[in-house]
Amino acid sequence: MYTKFYNLKEKPFNNNPDPKFFYPSPKHQEALDRLLYAINEHKGFVVITGEIGSGKTTVCRTLLNRLGNKKEIAMITNTHLNSKELLMSILEDLGVAYKPGTKIKLLYQLNDYLIKKMEDGEDVVLIIDEAQNLTPSVLEELRMLSNLETDTEKLIQIILLGQPQLREKLKLKELEQLKQRVAVHYHLYPLTKEEMFGYVNSRLATASANGSLAHIFEPEALEVVYKFSKGIPRLINYACDNALLSGFVYERKTVNKALMTEVTNESHLKFKEEREVINTYCCVQCQQHNNCATKWTRGQKGEEQLCCEACAKYDACHEGHLL
Repeated sequence: MYTKFYNLKEKPFNNNPDPKFFYPSPKHQEALDRLLYAINEHKGFVVITGEIGSGKTTVCRTLLNRLGNKKEIAMITNTHLNSKELLMSILEDLGVAYKPGTKIKLLYQLNDYLIKKMEDGEDVVLIIDEAQNLTPSVLEELRMLSNLETDTEKLIQIILLGQPQLREKLKLKELEQLKQRVAVHYHLYPLTKEEMFGYVNSRLATASANGSLAHIFEPEALEVVYKFSKGIPRLINYACDNALLSGFVYERKTVNKALMTEVTNESHLKFKEEREVINTYCCVQCQQHNNCATKWTRGQKGEEQLCCEACAKYDACHEGHLL
């Protein structure tokens, strides 16, 4: 609707994970580089975590574009499954004409398929989105799946994408063996203000009808976007898309602070839950809810832990309730 008005060939702020709009912020580029390294070097397990809308799926779609034709990909997005259902979903997504049976029989069929692909010189990559929904027992089954290997390499590469709850779940004692299998673990933090400015400009340039940057948002308007979104790409997209629609309705070629404030105020209640998702952890020491979720720092033993900013206690933050 507004694309012609702003001299755009397409909408720049759709929330689809389109690799064309991938913005290589230092965080997102590092996540992509780590994924590429882990897969090309057959490292086995990879875990990428981040807040809702932080860009995990976009990074993964960009990864798929860069892997080439010598990769067979299974993408699982429904994670409310038991271990047998997950195996069937993997076989179906890989296009395997499997015979229904017990979990063991399904595993044998998957193993046969993986060996054939290896003999053909093709790698198989399993990507599971929203992996925080998987039960500990299913996650343990995935660890067993990673045991499918030859003397020299893994037969399947497994990528788990999830919200911060996945990171906490992997700390469970019953998943200690799985945690030890994770070769790459990266947490995708929200964009800084400077990165967000670059993100918005990059998407506008990609969508521009003539390939040049369209200066539509005044800097003060983007300040409002950052305050609203806290650097979460999904919320940045939502605010900018609705601001362009409002600008079209009001016939304004540029979006100023007042217009953006109007848009974000209208959206405040709708996105209250997502804007406060970074505050969903509670410190068991001081009982504060909003000082843990993005405070990942290195503990005394060198491993990353959640640290409460209020009382400086390590590993005391557990999933709580939304404010």
